[in-house]
Amino acid sequence: METESEPYVRLATLRQVHRVVAELNTARSLADTLQTVADGIVNGLGYELSAVNLVRPDGDLVVAAVAGSASAEALMAGRVGSRVSWERRLAMGDQWGDLRFIPYTEGWVLDDDDVPQWHTAGPAPRFADEWHPMDRLFAPMYTAGPNGGELLGVISVDKPRNGRRPGAWGREALQMYASQAAIAISNARLRANMQRALVRLEREQQALRASEESFRQAFEYAPSGMAIAELGGDQHGRLHRTNDALCRLLGRSASQMRRYSFSDLVHPDDIGTLLRTSAEGGRAELRLARRDGTFVWVSLRNSVVADAADGPRFLLTHVEDIEERKRHELQLAHRASHDSLTGLPNAAELRARLGARLCGRPPGPAGSEPHPATGPYGPLDGFAEVESAAYGHGFGPDGGPDYAPDFPPDDYCAGHDAAHDAAYDHHHVHTIAPDAEDAESAGGDAAKGLAVLFCDLDGFKAINDRFGHHTGDAVLIEVARRLSGAVRDGDTVARLGGDEFVVLADGLAPADAEDLAARLRNAIIPPIRVDGRAVRVGASFGIGWAGCGMSADEVLHSADQRMYVEKRSRAKAGRRAG
Repeated sequence: METESEPYVRLATLRQVHRVVAELNTARSLADTLQTVADGIVNGLGYELSAVNLVRPDGDLVVAAVAGSASAEALMAGRVGSRVSWERRLAMGDQWGDLRFIPYTEGWVLDDDDVPQWHTAGPAPRFADEWHPMDRLFAPMYTAGPNGGELLGVISVDKPRNGRRPGAWGREALQMYASQAAIAISNARLRANMQRALVRLEREQQALRASEESFRQAFEYAPSGMAIAELGGDQHGRLHRTNDALCRLLGRSASQMRRYSFSDLVHPDDIGTLLRTSAEGGRAELRLARRDGTFVWVSLRNSVVADAADGPRFLLTHVEDIEERKRHELQLAHRASHDSLTGLPNAAELRARLGARLCGRPPGPAGSEPHPATGPYGPLDGFAEVESAAYGHGFGPDGGPDYAPDFPPDDYCAGHDAAHDAAYDHHHVHTIAPDAEDAESAGGDAAKGLAVLFCDLDGFKAINDRFGHHTGDAVLIEVARRLSGAVRDGDTVARLGGDEFVVLADGLAPADAEDLAARLRNAIIPPIRVDGRAVRVGASFGIGWAGCGMSADEVLHSADQRMYVEKRSRAKAGRRAG
């Protein structure tokens, strides 16, 4: 290049770069920006063909825009080249600053790789800097950052209009353009990401515009609750703005809402959940207070809106009413843990409540745990006589209950080390079965424990067989009602299955448990009217005592055995009420 022409070449090159770079800033979307980058190469930098290869999230590069040839666009647009193949290309050839030039004498090894390309064969160059159809020139684009940042994409160019390989200023212009194009693409991608985040946050099917007016309308008229809260400073957490939906949900006006923060409105049990969600963003389900003092279940979805210079500025919160869903969840949980006929806790819930009071290690000396056939008052009198009869009444031939639960018995100590046991004992209050001698000597509070009363209805099978299941069900419902009405508020009445019920009563002495069994039996005996007919059932009770070192099944087994001893010890006429 002639020396006297260099100033003119420089000026012309700078004008061209300035014009095409200015056009990059007019694009409204990421797709428009990519096409503008490709068009700028053809319209302003003197090449007949250009393509923009953009890095995808998986690392491969896709041809995102082509300019200068409709046939080349049809062949390459949308096709993907692997990251490995592109890195191979960028490591080959001549390094012109950030540009990579691969002459036709070296590029033939790339003809069969997976990178989309548009090249045709041609004769050998006639002079040193003549452009050959198989020459390749790439302009990598990097994000801003230390050491050049990450690879954003690659601009590939072909067919310079002057038929020559670019000189120093042509290379500089292409490199400058690639740098500005990387900034424009990064900005366009950032704008696209911000728009998608707003759409997800506000209404997934509603497109948000960038202007303040469109955001205001989306906020105010959103069908679910929306709030903006302060972050940092003296007013941290204070609600700055709420929409009509949130005001209606909580029964408060917008001016009243500005007096509060969510921590003022949240249920005391949910304050930890709120603080974690406010600090980390994300979702949470908690209860907020209405003006009338009731609480409503809501789903909070938080987004921290940050400023690049000053950090977090405010918290944008989406509030969705999930009261109905929570009600259904509670109903399902209740059905899973309660008997569908009587509404009492079922066998699984009974074992869970009983097991919660027990640990696997007895509080007394080793070896003091009673045998299942032995109670706190010594061997069960008459057990050997009724054991065989019990096989038909809830026990298998191995002496174990045939109402075994669906989950394994309590075995707290299995697999626990001594340090864990020590920590557990520090917080766990051991349940101790009262001792007979202690009961007689103390006669008061010292001999109290958790009584387990096992109830089996007498004469129920005859009623069920004679009058049908409808009458039997009605009897069970009435018995459940009478038992529930005869115990204290903190006691548990559960239906174990069939005509068997269990009562858990804590803080009773042996004499108190006997009195309770008598009261419950007397509550069951009165006639029960079903469809104008009076029927009567009796009840046999066995009293067991829960103690740490026993499993829930062992406690129930012990009470059940005592019930059969009591049932067998009374005459049949005495067991039935009539």
